[in-house]
Amino acid sequence: MDALTLWRRYKQHLCDCPSVGIKLDISRVDFPDSFFAEHEEAMQEAYTAMRGLEAGDIANPDEQRMVGHYWLRTPHLAPNDDIAREVEQAVGQIKDFAHKIHQREICPPQAGRFTDLLIVGIGGSALGPQLLDDALGTKRDKLAMHYFDNTDPDGFDRIIDQLATRLKSTLVIVISKSGGTKETRNGMLEIEHAFKRKNLTLAPQAVAITSAGSLLAQRATEQNWLAQFPMWDWVGGRTSVLSAVGLLPAALQGVPIDQLLEGAGEMDKITREPDTKKNPAAKLALMWLHCTGGKGNKDMVILPYKDRLLLMSRYLQQLVMESLGKEFDLDGNEVNQGIAVYGNKGSTDQHAYVQQLREGVSNFFATFIVVLQDRTPNAAKVAPEVDPNITSGDYLNGFWQGTRQALYEKGRPSLTLTLKKLDAVSLGALIALYERAVGLYAMLVNINAYHQPGVEAGKQAATVVLEMQHTVVAWMKENPQPATPEQIADRMKLPHEVETIFHILEHLATNKRHIARARGRFRYKA
Repeated sequence: MDALTLWRRYKQHLCDCPSVGIKLDISRVDFPDSFFAEHEEAMQEAYTAMRGLEAGDIANPDEQRMVGHYWLRTPHLAPNDDIAREVEQAVGQIKDFAHKIHQREICPPQAGRFTDLLIVGIGGSALGPQLLDDALGTKRDKLAMHYFDNTDPDGFDRIIDQLATRLKSTLVIVISKSGGTKETRNGMLEIEHAFKRKNLTLAPQAVAITSAGSLLAQRATEQNWLAQFPMWDWVGGRTSVLSAVGLLPAALQGVPIDQLLEGAGEMDKITREPDTKKNPAAKLALMWLHCTGGKGNKDMVILPYKDRLLLMSRYLQQLVMESLGKEFDLDGNEVNQGIAVYGNKGSTDQHAYVQQLREGVSNFFATFIVVLQDRTPNAAKVAPEVDPNITSGDYLNGFWQGTRQALYEKGRPSLTLTLKKLDAVSLGALIALYERAVGLYAMLVNINAYHQPGVEAGKQAATVVLEMQHTVVAWMKENPQPATPEQIADRMKLPHEVETIFHILEHLATNKRHIARARGRFRYKA
């Protein structure tokens, strides 16, 4: 298409949401003129299903659960008064607790105030708080943020070393719905051990975000932790950022959480619109359908032209891939659905992988996320010119437009989300936009977006390996003669487990735990 045709197409299909300062441009996706009409019936069915979901229908049939992350920002729309009251009370408790921390009404036993905040969680319990932190944090933050978001011992040590003497003034939030998530449990035990090494006690500096009656809730109650905040079974981890999971760390950091909720609630209102042309989430979902053939045939590349949105691609990886990556549809048919997501940031991506995006395999569609406001307004910050009448921000704007054009010239489709500015309102709206788009797309392709059986399968497989480790170490203690992995597996009558046994022994020997290795043989070492 020539430039004027593209301009007309831009104006025709632009979805402008001025109340949250976000615009969606789909003009660089080459869908036919009949596309929206062809899918209108399916979209109306999706809107109906979404209304049922928000009204409290069992939208996660595999787990027989409601799906209610939308109620987090509009509790008055919850299906019953009890849920509405619990949500409102939780937000009030978050604000009250954060205020008391900031005003030093709650202090650590061996310091005058809390200086740092350590989040112990994994998946959405870490990615959500990290996104809010990186996007909205400033030098005026009330607490310095840190994360245990894996079960990597070296990762734990790095954070503990950074905290050093400030461990005594560190508030620890442990986030786990069940309380049994091993990665989070391990992080909790690691930080507890670090406290003990410093002659500190974790409980007076610990907070739990968990479900009522969970293992974590029991521990927090028995040890008299500072506070507990709720997680509900109708909120999944990847959509929990606007629950206590994200709101409590954000409030403690100093982020205006009311504005996050305001932006999300306003975007929810916009994306309930049954007129598809006015609904940005519906348009996103339909573009995903068109670009991937409804089968995940192409990857989603997220390119935010804003340093503060670097983590958006990681956040969307979980939201999109865990929600849409499903083996079976709702009718039990094997469909192997999903959309792979990856990303970097502009203009860094232009020095990383845009070469392949433009000239390599055409297996993707791009989403540019652009923020018009270059800098936070401040009289002391005068934008310097790097060329006559040109600023660094002008270059950034030019780079995204140039990259989009370079991709379009090679037939590579792209979407553009433009934010007037990046603040709590627009970030809340952006999160809500993608949550709704994922839900609508799942309805279009007939899958359950709200369970994650593949994740559970991986956890179960890991448990089997750890049980095998106990068995192998116990056997080697009783049979101390050096042996190869093959000999050990044969003597244990587990020849088919030889590779697993080898990896267990190699790991233990490297870390000098129970097992020694010499000349390809392993033996027990007390």
